[in-house]
Amino acid sequence: MYKKLSSLLTKKDRKFLLFLIIFSVLIALIETIGVAAIMPFISVASDFNMIESNNYYKIFYNFFEFKSNVDFVIVFGCLLICFYIIRGGLNILYFYFLAKFSKGRTHLLAFRLFENYLGMNYHQFISRNSSELSKLIINETQNLTAMLSAVLLMISEVFVVMFIYSAMLYINWKITLVMTLFLTLNALFLVKKISPIIKNQGTIREEYQKNFFEILNSTFGNFKIIKLQSNDKLILNRFNNASYGFSKSGIINETLSHFPRVFLETLGFGIIASVVVYLVFRYESDISSSLGVLSMFILGLYRLMPSSNRLLSSYNQILYYHKSLDLIHNDLMYDCEKLGDEKVIFQKIIRLNNLTFGYSEKTKVLENINLDIKKGEKIAFVGASGSGKSTMVDIIIGLFRPLSGDIQIDGIVINESNIKSLRKKVGYIPQSVYLFDGTVAENISFGLEYDELKIKEVLKRSKILNFLEEHQNGINTFVGEGGIKLSGGQKQRIAIARALYQEPEILVLDEATSALDEAIEKEIMDEIYNISKDKTLIIIAHRLSTIDRCEKVYRIENKKLVLQ
Repeated sequence: MYKKLSSLLTKKDRKFLLFLIIFSVLIALIETIGVAAIMPFISVASDFNMIESNNYYKIFYNFFEFKSNVDFVIVFGCLLICFYIIRGGLNILYFYFLAKFSKGRTHLLAFRLFENYLGMNYHQFISRNSSELSKLIINETQNLTAMLSAVLLMISEVFVVMFIYSAMLYINWKITLVMTLFLTLNALFLVKKISPIIKNQGTIREEYQKNFFEILNSTFGNFKIIKLQSNDKLILNRFNNASYGFSKSGIINETLSHFPRVFLETLGFGIIASVVVYLVFRYESDISSSLGVLSMFILGLYRLMPSSNRLLSSYNQILYYHKSLDLIHNDLMYDCEKLGDEKVIFQKIIRLNNLTFGYSEKTKVLENINLDIKKGEKIAFVGASGSGKSTMVDIIIGLFRPLSGDIQIDGIVINESNIKSLRKKVGYIPQSVYLFDGTVAENISFGLEYDELKIKEVLKRSKILNFLEEHQNGINTFVGEGGIKLSGGQKQRIAIARALYQEPEILVLDEATSALDEAIEKEIMDEIYNISKDKTLIIIAHRLSTIDRCEKVYRIENKKLVLQ
């Protein structure tokens, strides 16, 4: 666990952590002094003669020239009050730094995860579930933060326990050792019996929470189909199981997290009563002579019990959220794409040389593909579903890397140093257009600099600007989540405008019009052919009418490329 946590922290984080550990030692010393100082104060306050009989008290009494014993005790008490005020302030400051360190990691971990996911290659990304990635960024980072807080709290409380325990050993080692043996046996009971249950609930929590997010994601993404199928009950049952399972694990964890405190408090009061019984039995008299020692033990236990409880609770919290550490650590260990910024200029030809691709060595999708695409050429790929058309295009535009062979632009091999330059030349129009819940303008300029005149120009070229200005709110029309407020044809036109906004040299249509009726498809394709006169056009299609103006049509069958 230490190695995994350490790998998630930066050099600056480790320095801050060292500072917190040193600060926790200081707090532990102050806590020990706070506990130890009460015994001499109560002893002096209950017996003024101790000022004369104790050399240390006598030195202070004479040095500051106190006029009476009462003045000495009052000043002693006032100094003690000031000490406890300072102690409280330092404790608050320590907990602030503790929260700043642990909670601040939530942002950094979430950012690093998001950065890693954006840096995944396309093959890695499509193999993951988007709801799982969202859960990791939103929930698991917070859970890991809670775990990190528990670790830091354990470190600070260990020092508190050590120092106070040492002071109690110094005052009366026999009572302290008997008390230690008794508490150790009971702590072992808690660790062996309660902690494994909490750890198991942590694993159950993660599984149910993953299902929880997946159900939400799939339900809201298919809302229209669900309404038509009227199968709310089935989905509600699935959600109920996931939600109840997640809640149940939280209930068990929350309940068991209080068990150590109740258990230890019961033991603590029992020990105090036992100490009083022991002192009365041994001296066969009242305990006024041992009041200072007894006060020290009562205060020591009063301070040790919360520390012991926090140690056990923190330990259990670490076990409950241990899965978050594993998940985040694994995802941050992903090898992201390390791409250079070398420029590549497309003036003549894109060439695929003996290219072979597969999602693994054993499952090849394309074999020994050779293809030339001239600048400004209009080509199409056809074939049966699953034949590899989209995969072929994804390779051409630099999303997939081949197992063997290469891609060249004007004789320059495309690799990690220049593939970003290739990708920036591509305008992509997918079959299923996703528009986020914002305005038309925001959806078009997404990821690029906002230029209102340019947005209107591409909308005009996509033949939708007039409609938006006459019937909607122009470029400030809200499209709704997924573009639900627009028709299929309108979404496709906005997708075309978005692709044109980046001024691409290569325009790709991935079955972009397959969901439209023939009249709308013909209208949109006329616009696309007109727009792409000076561009290289690559089309994936089922309908022959979509590709009737392409110069070359390739069929993919049996992992090979055949010119029609």
